[in-house]
Amino acid sequence: MTQETTSSSARDLTRYAWLSIATAVVTIALKAGAWYITGSVGLLSDAAESVVNLVAAFFALIALRVAARPADKSHHFGHSKAEYFSAGAEGVMIFVAAVFIIVAAIQRLITPAPIENVGIGLAISVVASILNGVVAMLLLRAGRRHRSKTLVADGKHLLTDVWTTVGVLVGVGLVALTGWHRLDPIVALLVGLNIIVTGWKLVSESAEGLMDVSWPKEDNAELARLMGRFTGGEIDVHALRTRESGHQRYCDFHLLVPGAWSVNEAHDLCEEIETAVKKTFDGVVVTGHIEPREDPRAYRDYETEVAIPRD
Repeated sequence: MTQETTSSSARDLTRYAWLSIATAVVTIALKAGAWYITGSVGLLSDAAESVVNLVAAFFALIALRVAARPADKSHHFGHSKAEYFSAGAEGVMIFVAAVFIIVAAIQRLITPAPIENVGIGLAISVVASILNGVVAMLLLRAGRRHRSKTLVADGKHLLTDVWTTVGVLVGVGLVALTGWHRLDPIVALLVGLNIIVTGWKLVSESAEGLMDVSWPKEDNAELARLMGRFTGGEIDVHALRTRESGHQRYCDFHLLVPGAWSVNEAHDLCEEIETAVKKTFDGVVVTGHIEPREDPRAYRDYETEVAIPRD
């Protein structure tokens, strides 16, 4: 028997992708202007990452549209895993930006050049950074609330952009103060290496999601405690497993009851457990399997499961 719920996370989240796209367009214009005014390779690398942000935002838009589609004849469990492809693609895009930044930095390190109009360029970049920071916070908050891997990845990418800009601003400011022109490409090089780490994390998290990763440890522990409330006497719960698929969550369990119970008695208890899980965890699809506790076959289950505490 299975009980499904409609998660609030399944709502159309594409408005956040459009916000990300609009932000990327504005920041590209601002940062490109700052680079044109100053000639700083650090600011050029910053603008390049914003171009990647724009491409990644379009990936996010497509993924969110696909993930919002309901289940159909070919996809009985919906399309929520599409979000992992977007998060993975965004990680790859970050790698591309990092390579561009590192190459440009090495070229300028070999052939240093002076920076001009530093004050105006820095002011423009600060505005772009503030805009990215505000939107990043909105995306991360929405992503965590709706359990959207795409929005979380996009928010982390924008935060990486913010830190990139901060690093570049510090470097450009120090160049203006010290007159050491090679400091500009050195900062750009460090920024490039830093965002490679962020890209790797995004790709790794996407790979885990595609492999049906279990719920976070704290959620599994809370679920196990909830299940433990229904054990005792002639009743037991075991074979508890969880997995995540984009914004959608799944859990299944086996309910051991006396073989003499009627179908209605076992069904009522299973429904009670499923209802308790739904109230505790928003948007979870729960599957309960009823077994007679006297049957030895009921205990031949899985090698790995969530341990349920028992008094």
